[in-house]
Amino acid sequence: MTVYETALGASTPDTITLLGKDLARDVMGSVGFGELAFWLATQRRPSPGETRLFEAVLAALADHGFTPTAIVSRLTFLSAPDSVQGALAAGLLGGGSRFLGVTEDCGRFLNAVVSTSDSTDWDALALETLKAQGKARIPGLGHHVHKNGDPRTPRLFAIAEEEGLVGPHLSLFAAIGRVHPQVLGKTLPLNGAGTCGAVLADLGLPLELLRGFALLARTAGLIGQLAEELRNPVGNQIFLSVDTNTRSVAPVEE
Repeated sequence: MTVYETALGASTPDTITLLGKDLARDVMGSVGFGELAFWLATQRRPSPGETRLFEAVLAALADHGFTPTAIVSRLTFLSAPDSVQGALAAGLLGGGSRFLGVTEDCGRFLNAVVSTSDSTDWDALALETLKAQGKARIPGLGHHVHKNGDPRTPRLFAIAEEEGLVGPHLSLFAAIGRVHPQVLGKTLPLNGAGTCGAVLADLGLPLELLRGFALLARTAGLIGQLAEELRNPVGNQIFLSVDTNTRSVAPVEE
């Protein structure tokens, strides 16, 4: 008979185990959700400092107002109030290169550099990296709202510093923030989503799953959006704003 091994959850008639621990006795009421999410992904229990920094990332990514992900979630809930899972899924499916996906993009971008270089002259490495990029977009650089600085960024750097968890990815990202005006000819802020990617990479989380952690955080935010939609609905106003301001025009011939 085929045996499927797992270090995650398993059940017998009398017990449930998770990560080799008795779920009811050793985990419930003793392990916070953020700590557990980290533990599940890495199969090692994070230190208190790692947990604090990881949970700061989750808080930073949980909600950012009426973004497309929040709007589509509210509109899906308007259309199908019997399908909370559909509304949540709709919002999560919008996590891409412009919203949420920047976290993974930045982590991968930084890792591609630090994993192939032994240099710790971060400014020089940042200059070399930026020049090699040419006119290509630099993940994590710039923000459509916080043009004078993303308030999440210095806080994440401060927590990482306090916990002794500033690694090569954050170091390179900070250097990109310092030297990019020399290459681009303008000054852009390091955005919070990119900083989160650098933090997650420094924490040793799988690069392939970095967007997953952003989506984990945003799930909490979307639940909050739907809860607010129940209390103070705006989905129908958004729909009517488009529907009542639609103007018919002739098709454009190509």
